[in-house]
Amino acid sequence: MNIQITPAARTRMQQFLGTHPEAAGVRFGVRKTGCSGYAYVVDIAERIAANDRVIEQDGVKLVIDDTSLAFVDGTEIDFARQGLNATFVFRNPNVTGECGCGESFTID
Repeated sequence: MNIQITPAARTRMQQFLGTHPEAAGVRFGVRKTGCSGYAYVVDIAERIAANDRVIEQDGVKLVIDDTSLAFVDGTEIDFARQGLNATFVFRNPNVTGECGCGESFTID
């Protein structure tokens, strides 16, 4: 499993986790949605389930469910600010297409 977190994303995740000290880590994965098929999920992991994998990088624990592993392997997670907007940015080599609105993606 190879997932990279950029310094900007790590800082944002640490800030987010700082407001949730009881959290097990940051949940990262995918869910079926949108016009292309899948969307990324980034949220607080309340607990670590039996079907979760935990990757720790620079003090941040990423919690990834088994179903999402194949979809996110090789992804780089970044965090970008553009004007008033701030969001996580995903560079995923597995993506074969994206919808026009940028909210979902396809993997063959």
